[in-house]
Amino acid sequence: MASPNFLAIILSYFLLLSISTVDGKIAQKFGCDIFKGNWVYDNSYPLYDSRQCPFIETQFDCQKNGRPDKEYMKYRWQPSGCPLPRFNGVDFLRKIRGKKLIFVGDSLSLNQWQSLTCLLHTALPLAPFTSHTLYGLSTFYFPGYDASLLFYRNAFLVDLVDKPNEGRVLLLDSITNSRVWGEMDILVFDTWHWWLHTGRKQPWEWIAHGNKVVEDMDRLVAYEIALNTWANWIDTHVDPSKTQVFFQGVSPDHFSGIRNCGGHTRPLAGGGGPAVPAAELVLQKILNSMATPVQLLDVTALSQLRIDAHPSFYGGHGVHAAVDCTHWCLTGLPDIWNHFLYAMLR
Repeated sequence: MASPNFLAIILSYFLLLSISTVDGKIAQKFGCDIFKGNWVYDNSYPLYDSRQCPFIETQFDCQKNGRPDKEYMKYRWQPSGCPLPRFNGVDFLRKIRGKKLIFVGDSLSLNQWQSLTCLLHTALPLAPFTSHTLYGLSTFYFPGYDASLLFYRNAFLVDLVDKPNEGRVLLLDSITNSRVWGEMDILVFDTWHWWLHTGRKQPWEWIAHGNKVVEDMDRLVAYEIALNTWANWIDTHVDPSKTQVFFQGVSPDHFSGIRNCGGHTRPLAGGGGPAVPAAELVLQKILNSMATPVQLLDVTALSQLRIDAHPSFYGGHGVHAAVDCTHWCLTGLPDIWNHFLYAMLR
């Protein structure tokens, strides 16, 4: 498998040749790049009390699972050079009145979808809502606003199918699952973490691309091929005058050798920050090459500082469970991701 570090260097060179159109539009709208700044301790946070959101998934409900500290909930993102309007749940629902907003991706998309449903439910606790899941599609609906918040689990965006006598095949050139999100008004995509799984956690036996079927290939290369398949679908099928498209940047985990997120209660110091993950560079390159404007929720660098915001030992899976340094506590960091989404909605 090719070295991700080598590929990251090559990709960094090409990305430095041009200014990101996504970043340029954000700076033009807000007066600065809202994704560059600092974490500020703010006693008015969190934006909601997790106890007032009864449908948080067990794996994200860190306070209910016994986490003793609360400082991780008290940090607000402050951009350098411009203000970020405070999240307003009523105004968010006004913006999506009569619309369908869908998160498509893996459990990090689930993390963000759950955060948004909690933000809105606690902002309007008396507003009627319905919630149900059918065939892998979860729908949270506010009838008073005719507004739907949906989550569709699809860890790769492209198709993963069962084939008789062959097993599960990851089809890098196929995206028939798009029928689920084809009629939505606001699309928020995410994929990366499952591309790294091997052994028993690997969900396929074969990878198909063009006329080739292989047992494995460089995962970063496979990821880029799949993202190009997704990008071609967006460019072909999405009318940007009617539909807004977002992509959640690569959500970092905090496993590094013997070091992990366990026991951390404060963000890491800013400084230069960790290196940009190779997957994030691939994503930025593809977004900047697309004809259809896709807005990047560029959460990677600011989330890399939040080693304190993971469930760690408090994911609710028992005392012998592995430390969770991939997902995020709710209330917590994904609330800030949705703060960005709110600010960027038309």
